[in-house]
Amino acid sequence: MNTFLIQLIDGVAIGSIYGLIAMAIVLVFRATKVINVAQGEFAVLSTYFVWQMLQWGVNLYLAILIMLPVSFLLGMLVQRTIIRRTEGKEHLVSITVTIGMLLIINQAIGWVWSTDVRSFPSVFGDGNFVLAGVRVSAHTIGTIAVLLSTAALIHIFMVKTKLGLAMRSAAEHAQWSRLAGIPASSMFMVGWGFSLAVGALAGLLAAPTLFLEPNMLLGASLYAFAAAAIGGFDSLPGAVVGGITVGVIENLAGSYIEFIGSDLKIVVPLLLMFVVLLTRPSGLFGTREVNRV
Repeated sequence: MNTFLIQLIDGVAIGSIYGLIAMAIVLVFRATKVINVAQGEFAVLSTYFVWQMLQWGVNLYLAILIMLPVSFLLGMLVQRTIIRRTEGKEHLVSITVTIGMLLIINQAIGWVWSTDVRSFPSVFGDGNFVLAGVRVSAHTIGTIAVLLSTAALIHIFMVKTKLGLAMRSAAEHAQWSRLAGIPASSMFMVGWGFSLAVGALAGLLAAPTLFLEPNMLLGASLYAFAAAAIGGFDSLPGAVVGGITVGVIENLAGSYIEFIGSDLKIVVPLLLMFVVLLTRPSGLFGTREVNRV
């Protein structure tokens, strides 16, 4: 029983990282209808910024406080200078552009910081807690808490603040929003800014366990896309549920289904994604498109 509980908790923690990346993917998709394939690599870049500041002697928490607004501004800059040029074009164009960004960032990280695997400190330290007779690391508990608190804060921001409501309006009805005086283009930039900041949290939480290197989040990004598809590409709650679901199923399948093991466990969430998309193409929590004739 203890082994199962450990695998379950670890699955939720791993799924929390997937959920954060999935939330970042959803924020971009809701704002600009772009599927950002480079989301995970932007998160890795932000984590390297923090690592570099640590080498300069900056306190970890101060480095994070500096990195988050920098990531936000970088997201706005990317939308303004690159993504905006793909507006009105086929979806394949924007996807190709983000794939190009992924490759460029990945190579740039290797060029600037090398491809060496580096250790990275946990924001929550090295402590442990005992829950239901099971020893759980502070990092595991903190990772889950970050996902839930981030999701709650984004929800409150979106439904309770004028800027959040303006972002939702611009995302859902850009033309009408402009007629109402809402600067839709600026709202799209803010959406990309939030996306890169949220994704950066995933990088910070993944680095202590996966270790920091340019390809750190490539696998996690694949799981995150599965999570976003399962939950719905326009649903933030769906990203959270999808991320945790993928993390738990991946972990339990790899541990308890003998012929799957660690090598084939990636197949399980992808199969779940295919089943969900075949039965509900918009995802479990996504909005179904209705075409009126």
